[in-house]
Amino acid sequence: MKIVIGSDHAGYEYKAKLVTLLTGKGIEVEDIGPFSTDSVDYPDFAHAVSENVEQGKSDFGILLCGSAQGVTMTANKHQKVRAALCWMTDIAALARQHNNANVLTLPARFIAYEYAEQIVETFLSTEFEGGRHENRVNKIACSSC
Repeated sequence: MKIVIGSDHAGYEYKAKLVTLLTGKGIEVEDIGPFSTDSVDYPDFAHAVSENVEQGKSDFGILLCGSAQGVTMTANKHQKVRAALCWMTDIAALARQHNNANVLTLPARFIAYEYAEQIVETFLSTEFEGGRHENRVNKIACSSC
C-alpha cells in the first residue's frame, strides 16, 4: 500500500506523527509537505495529494488542515477523488464502505491526535462494499466537467 500525505501549517504536527506511524507499519508514504509550521496555502498541498491519487501513483491520500473543510473542498474538485472529512471512526468506515473514499481529510484542530490515528487505521483497513453502492459511486464524478 502507498499513501500520499499533505497538510497545511495547522495540520503539520499531526501529519509528521502520522508519517512516522504509517512508515513504522511498513506502509510506503510520500510526504508532499509542508515541512514546518510556517503559514502555507492549503490548496497547494490538497491539489498535489489529489493529483497523485488521481494518477494512480498512490492507493490513498491523507490531508490535514485546521477544520479539514478547505482541503476537502479542494480535493473534491478532482474528478477521480472522493475525499471524506472524517472526525469519527464510524464516519471513516462508512466513507470507505459506502463511498469508496480514496482521500481521508482530518480536522487537526478539532480531534485529539490519538483519535486521528484511530480514524486513519479505520479508513485504511475498511473495504468498499460495492454492490448497491457501486452504482451510486459511479455517479459522483461530473460527466460534463
